[in-house]
Amino acid sequence: MSRIGKKIITLPEGVTVQITGSKITTKGPKGELSREISSDFVMEVKDKELTIAPKNPNRKKTSAFWGLYRSLIANMVEGVHIGFSKRLEFEGVGYRAAMDGENLVMQLGFSHPVKFTTLPGVKLTTEKNAITVSGCDKEAVGEVAARIRRLKPVEPYKGKGIRYQGEIFRRKAGKKAVSTG
Repeated sequence: MSRIGKKIITLPEGVTVQITGSKITTKGPKGELSREISSDFVMEVKDKELTIAPKNPNRKKTSAFWGLYRSLIANMVEGVHIGFSKRLEFEGVGYRAAMDGENLVMQLGFSHPVKFTTLPGVKLTTEKNAITVSGCDKEAVGEVAARIRRLKPVEPYKGKGIRYQGEIFRRKAGKKAVSTG
C-alpha cells in the first residue's frame, strides 16, 4: 500500500477535473492540462475530492506506480490553480538576457549571442540579471529551466555561469604562486 497514493487530492475553487477512460483533464485559471493514466487505476471525483486507487493492489507494478500517478495528478491540479515558476540567476561580467519576441537571447561570454526557444505553455521573463521560467506544467517548467542552465553551468573557480536562485555550489581554490627564494 502506498502512503502517498492513498492521500486524497482536494480540488480548489475554480479547478475542474474531467475523467474519460484513462485520460484525466484539469482546467483552471492558469490553463488546461491532460495526461494518460494507466488503465490499472480507477480515478473518482466526489465532493471536490479526487481519489486514485489501483484495480488490483496486489500487483507489484501497480503498487509501484500508485504514488507516482497521484503526485502527477496533484501537480496538474496545483499547476492549473497556482502555477509553477523557477528563477535562474546570471553571474559574470557581460552576462545578460533579453527577450526577442518569443525567443530568449543571451550573452554568455561566447563570441556569439545564444538564442533559446521555449516549449509551448512556458513563459519566460527577464530582469536585470535573472530569468523567471513560469507555467502550469511542472515538468515543462523544470525542463526549460534545466536547458537554460545547461547552456553555461557555473564554473567552480570564479562562480561565473547560470544557476538556480538559492543554489549553493562549492568554490575551488585556484592555483597558488610558489615563491622560490
